[in-house]
Order: sequence, then C-alpha cells, then structure tokens
Amino acid sequence: LRLVESGGRVVQVGESLRLLCSAWEYSFHNYQVAWFRQAPGREREGVVCSPSTEDFVEYAMSVKDRFNFVRIPDRPLVALELIGVKPEDTGLYYCAIGPPQGAHCSRRADDYDRWGRGTQVTVSS
Repeated sequence: LRLVESGGRVVQVGESLRLLCSAWEYSFHNYQVAWFRQAPGREREGVVCSPSTEDFVEYAMSVKDRFNFVRIPDRPLVALELIGVKPEDTGLYYCAIGPPQGAHCSRRADDYDRWGRGTQVTVSS
C-alpha cells in the first residue's frame, strides 16, 4: 500500500485549491481516512477525518466551513478542498488511513498506520 498526495502549491490568501490523495494498489473503503497538516515548529494537526462507514466527516474547528473532504466514487482517491485559504493554513498536508472505528473517526495521528509523504501548501499574503 502506498499513499501519494498531490496538489500542494503556493497560493494567495483567499484562493482555493484541491489536494488529492491516491492509494496505490489499495482502496480507501473499509478504513477511516484523515488529512493532517504540519507547519514548521508545530505539532501535526488532524484537520479532517471520515469513518469507514463513510457517513459523515469531522472537521477541526480551525478549518470548519472552509475545507471540504471528498471521497471520489469508484476510484482510490480522496480529496481535500481548501477554500479561502489563510496564512495559518500553510503546512505540509498528509493523508492517512487507519483501522476502522465503527461509526467514529479520529483526528489523532496515533490512530493511523499508513501515511503519505505529504504535499506542501504555502499561503502567501
């Protein structure tokens, strides 16, 4: 299994972009999925998670109503849409999968055991 993130780039404050995470030789079904980000000098932050049941999405307060998590139907892809970015959204964004937790999902890094290498988002003001 390999996770590969893409779509990170330098953007201006207020712009939008879409990050993708592809699963090579695997599927996101039956796993909880999350996006994390890490800025220099800061701890890794879980910004969104989706349970294996795929029936809801949980967002961190810092990104709620600005980010949108999407599972792409019939493809081993998930996306994270960043809408109206702010300087504090700068960071290395990772996708991760972990064992299912029933109807729940976690935004704790310890609950995920497969990670991509990340894609860099830099918000310029």
